[in-house]
Amino acid sequence: MNHLVTGCSRGVGVEICRVLLKQGHTVYGVARSYTDEFKALESEYAGRVFFKSIDLSDSKNVRKSVFKNFISNNIQLHGFVNNAAMAYDDIVTNLNLDKLQAMYAVNVFTPMMITKYALRNMLLHHTKGCIVHISSISAHTGYKGLAMYASSKGALEAFSKNTAREWGALGIRSNVVVPGFMDTAMSSTLAEEQKDRIYKRTSMKAATSVHSVAETVAFLLSDAACSITGQNIHVDNGTI
Repeated sequence: MNHLVTGCSRGVGVEICRVLLKQGHTVYGVARSYTDEFKALESEYAGRVFFKSIDLSDSKNVRKSVFKNFISNNIQLHGFVNNAAMAYDDIVTNLNLDKLQAMYAVNVFTPMMITKYALRNMLLHHTKGCIVHISSISAHTGYKGLAMYASSKGALEAFSKNTAREWGALGIRSNVVVPGFMDTAMSSTLAEEQKDRIYKRTSMKAATSVHSVAETVAFLLSDAACSITGQNIHVDNGTI
């Protein structure tokens, strides 16, 4: 099966690609950076993994950049994993509109546009496909400085639930994976003391496993999850 994965070059994104490739799928990866980690996947799974460097902040040109110049209608798309995101962290009294709009372009507007054209591809090929958005535990449990970022993820969750309702009759599913805090590049700016404080809020007192998140995404894309849609699946070590 063919899957489109955004934010594929590092962290959760590259791990999702790795899991899907190990399962025998073909992956079309989109990201700004072409990393050595993704290049290693290309070497190991030659002919089943493809990459295109795209600026996902350019929401208006998504159709051309992704669906004209990379995935044409000749390619039957079975799944879309919306993993790409940028963080804008600050307290609300410091909110900057330009930074907020830039984040929403990557985290909300572009994923919505890609979903639009992924759905059209699935409808064209009569595919019972699946969409998986990667959200964040911050949309459910408050953290100081994450109000703006959490709001973008909350918007995605509402979008996914309504997408599921809209297209479920044709066998197209839409779900959200809600990871807890992981030890990734996005959390690298936090001090170890801050990370420990966050991890202690979970039942398991540890960082969420990136691999566990990736395996959950792969499960939702599979036929084994054929009756799961419109859901938020928490993979967060039992965040309290």
